[in-house]
Amino acid sequence: MGTGKKNKIKKLLPSPRLPLTVLDDGLDDGLDDGLVDDLLAQLDARDQQEIAQVTQEVLANQDTQTQSTKTKKDGRNRFKERELRKAASRLAEQPPVNEAANEKIKLETEAEETQIRLLCDQQGLQMHEITPDGHCLFAAVADQLAMLSLLPAQDATYHTTRQAAADYIAAHPDDFLPFLVALNDEDDAKRNSDEPMTRKGLESYCATIRGTGAWGGEPEILALARAYNVPIHVFQGGSPPVVVHHPHGTEMDGRHVATPVIRLSYHRYMYGLGEHYNSLRPKI
Repeated sequence: MGTGKKNKIKKLLPSPRLPLTVLDDGLDDGLDDGLVDDLLAQLDARDQQEIAQVTQEVLANQDTQTQSTKTKKDGRNRFKERELRKAASRLAEQPPVNEAANEKIKLETEAEETQIRLLCDQQGLQMHEITPDGHCLFAAVADQLAMLSLLPAQDATYHTTRQAAADYIAAHPDDFLPFLVALNDEDDAKRNSDEPMTRKGLESYCATIRGTGAWGGEPEILALARAYNVPIHVFQGGSPPVVVHHPHGTEMDGRHVATPVIRLSYHRYMYGLGEHYNSLRPKI
């Protein structure tokens, strides 16, 4: 009898009453063939039962994994379908392309750029690009102040000029309130947007100029011209081609100082984010 079968038979036997050596000898000598046949039959039956049990476990595990994979795939497909539906909905909500309006904007953009560059050429200036991030006016003025040695280079940042503009407006409310409309915040919630700003609203306005990326405009340009006591000339497309902001009144009152001068370019159309300011430096 083969060694493998003998070992399997030993595992099926209960605790032997005789030493294993005796049992081994009996098996080797061919004694008690009936017992051996009976044990082999039990071994075959047990092997078949174990094989069947293992097969069932494997098949069950495969079914579980298949179902899990199917569930994951179904989830991914549903997600993709939802995203496609959303994209289709957004596309349907977009207004139809107005080719005439687009062509008009294109022509205005080209005309604006041509006019500003012509003005720069006439005065020997070149455009220094400022990042279009909401701080452009303040960054352009800071660049000019550093170039004119009116501000140390290490301080020539939009943080500095924002602070200067806000401080000047806050210190001279009567010069600015008539030209500012009420804010649509909780302090002025009951006020109409075309009514003059209150002093309380001006405090919120100045805080916004100091601490956010809010765009600056005419009030801030005037405040900066006065805060640094320097005229600010803004080159633009359209009429007038140059808008002059004097720190103390107009050029006609005799108090205008010709130099130094801050020069900026103002763009309505050239930048995708909207209105924008660049710094104008002398050509090298």
